[in-house]
Amino acid sequence: MNPIMWILFAFGSAFFAGLTAILAKIGIRSTDSNLATAIRTVVVLLFSWLMVFTVGSQSTLSQISGRTLLFLVLSGLATGASWLCYFKAMQLGDVNRVTPIDKSSTVLTILLAFLVLGEAITPFKAIGAVLIGIGTYLMIEKKQVVGQAPAYGAWLVYALFSALFASLTAILGKIGIEGVESNLGTAIRTVVVLIMAWLVVFLYRKQGEIRNIDRTSWLFLTLSGFATGGSWLCYYRALQEGPASIVVPIDKLSIVLTVAFSYAFLKERLSGKGLIGLALIVAGTLVLLL
Repeated sequence: MNPIMWILFAFGSAFFAGLTAILAKIGIRSTDSNLATAIRTVVVLLFSWLMVFTVGSQSTLSQISGRTLLFLVLSGLATGASWLCYFKAMQLGDVNRVTPIDKSSTVLTILLAFLVLGEAITPFKAIGAVLIGIGTYLMIEKKQVVGQAPAYGAWLVYALFSALFASLTAILGKIGIEGVESNLGTAIRTVVVLIMAWLVVFLYRKQGEIRNIDRTSWLFLTLSGFATGGSWLCYYRALQEGPASIVVPIDKLSIVLTVAFSYAFLKERLSGKGLIGLALIVAGTLVLLL
């Protein structure tokens, strides 16, 4: 693939990921986050397998090696864990607080790509990682409650675990996607995520709440599922051809779109410090592209 193409796919992933955060936030307002994740995954599964049959890669399913399948499954488990943590954090906290922490997985991904995949850490990557790290720190703000001192909430813990599992997803996915067509690899991983998500739903006995989901929530959960499917297909196509330490940071630029939409539709505003942090994250990502 032309280098320009995998970069375009990476930016496409960022665009759809930005839409996912806002659509999902609206969809989980009155729905249990684990149940919402499981419902969204059904949509992603249908979308991903539709793409598999569209490109005709289902015929190569029998050619997937045991090693590739193992890493696709592990990547799916990491994705499922990241999703469950991310949407729980989104339900408990503001989008503008949760998203920057989730995007901080870029720094850990760069380190893991160096240790596991042997991708070199160039001066530009080091500078970019530092800028992203500082920017993320500036965007993590304590929640102000009237009559109480500013404090962090449980959302912070979930957001941190979301970032950890997201970085593992990128590395495991990079290894697993090497021996399989990217759409098929995405579809296989989605099966794993679906099973994991519904197991959690039944574990916490939330399946009965499906009947209580209103039409608006159904609509936005479905739309967020389609946005996620689009993001995944672009992301793993880019990851298949490009270095993980570059693809992941581009994908994390979705934070710009997320902040813009959260301001427009959710009325969430960044403080001056938060805006500086956002600027540093964007600057750090652009430096990585050098």
